[in-house]
Order: sequence, then structure tokens, then C-alpha cells
Amino acid sequence: MKVKTPNKFKQFKKYFIQYQELFGLIGYKIYFKHEPIDAAFANIIVDQEGMVVTVILNSSLPVKDKPHEDIYGTAKHEVIHLLVGRLSDYAQSRYIRKLDIQEAEEELVRRLERLIPSIKP
Repeated sequence: MKVKTPNKFKQFKKYFIQYQELFGLIGYKIYFKHEPIDAAFANIIVDQEGMVVTVILNSSLPVKDKPHEDIYGTAKHEVIHLLVGRLSDYAQSRYIRKLDIQEAEEELVRRLERLIPSIKP
């Protein structure tokens, strides 16, 4: 979706919050930034313990990337990172209990149950 530059950041925040709510990820404090970042349309930094998230939308895309800019898709992509973030943190942890992985997996499965439509006979 092509969005004019002045409204791009506002639209990105709106779409991110809509996906955040849809995915049931409402327990986080979200901060948004619109600043230059390298080699990405956006980035997300998650402090899982503090339940704080910083989402950064790239304010200076290279000219070659501008035709591929998709604010809606980028917001969705970053929220999916938030959705799987706990499992990612656990996978990178040196000390993790089996129960922690099972809880994170069950949390993700429950959210996906809400998002994926049921097949009716």
C-alpha cells in the first residue's frame, strides 16, 4: 500500500496497533520511532521481561527500496515478530526449562487458534 510520506508513520502505527490487538498482544507498552535504520523497512525491539516494545519505522529508505514499501505489510510483519518473540528469546537463552518452552508454545498456539479460520464440514 503506497502511503504519502507525511501520513506514513501515522498509518504504520495505526496498522501495528490493529494487528497487535487482533493477535491478542495487548499486555505490552509500545513506543514508536520514525528514524533512519540500516537495511530494513522497520525493526522491533522487545523487552519481554518488562513487556516494553520499541517499533522503529525507517525514515530514510534507499531509493531502490521505495517501490517495495508497504506500510500495512510492514506493520503486520513486525507484529508477527512480537507474536513469536517469547519463543525466540527462549531459544536464545542459555538456561531454559522445558516448561517455559511448553508455556510459550501453548501461548502461541492459542493465539493462532483465534487467527486461523476453522474448516467447517
